[in-house]
Amino acid sequence: MFSYNRVSIIGYQTQPVQVRQTPSGASVTDLNLVVPYAFRAESGEMLEGKGFHTITLWGPMADVAGKYVRAGSQVFISGRLQTDSWEDEKTSEKKSKTKIIALDLIMLDPKDGLLPRPEGVAATGCNLNRAEAIGNVTKDPEVRTTTGGQQVLTLGVATNERWKDKASGEMRERTEFHNVVIWGALAAEVAKTVKKGNRVYACGRVQTRSWETKDGQKRYTTEIVADQISLLGTRHPLADSSIQADAIDRGVSAATPRAASAAEPAADLPAPEVTYASEIKVEDLPF
Repeated sequence: MFSYNRVSIIGYQTQPVQVRQTPSGASVTDLNLVVPYAFRAESGEMLEGKGFHTITLWGPMADVAGKYVRAGSQVFISGRLQTDSWEDEKTSEKKSKTKIIALDLIMLDPKDGLLPRPEGVAATGCNLNRAEAIGNVTKDPEVRTTTGGQQVLTLGVATNERWKDKASGEMRERTEFHNVVIWGALAAEVAKTVKKGNRVYACGRVQTRSWETKDGQKRYTTEIVADQISLLGTRHPLADSSIQADAIDRGVSAATPRAASAAEPAADLPAPEVTYASEIKVEDLPF
């Protein structure tokens, strides 16, 4: 596995669940979850809001949701981000929508129904919205400054998924492109250290925003608002000191490289080239 793409959501179903059947007989349904959130801004102010997320469930998981999940039910979903693209039949305009494909579903309602929220709660009253991605950076990042004076950076990260097609038995591969938004001091540091082709770990919350273009068309973008970025595949002096100490303890010189096993992957393989052509242009985002 060369990349990672996972999302964890705890939210409330907003409407009755309707299960559909594909022509092949597979069950499928979409959950529409509202996720209340709270986070601390750079000013120190606590901000509260809510986000809406579409989650697609397939097979037995969809059947379970259709039977047990009701409007108002609280559920945990673990899945992956997937962007579907298509061309509008009337306008020939390219459109896309990012959703979550569920891999796990846990129902959280007590048998006697949801409990009232205790007064004065903060951290324990929050729901979960966490996204993680390990992938390759698709272009050199560039920091911009908003009209309010805040620094912001949009990082393109590509992840890959491989699976075996049930019908043909052939291996299939799909590439997902994630917009990762980084604010403040972290944005400035990422711009200095991260380059195109680097592998990074990004962690944050999923957010879908909408705005109108100059010609009046409505646009949507789904992004990961990151609070942690780690540059991968680099050495770290603290780790090096531990490795050297361990080698000395075992009577092995840390300066002497050990022979590579035929079963081990080469450490100096270059990151695969990724071409990212998004319909959403960074300069059009209303920051």
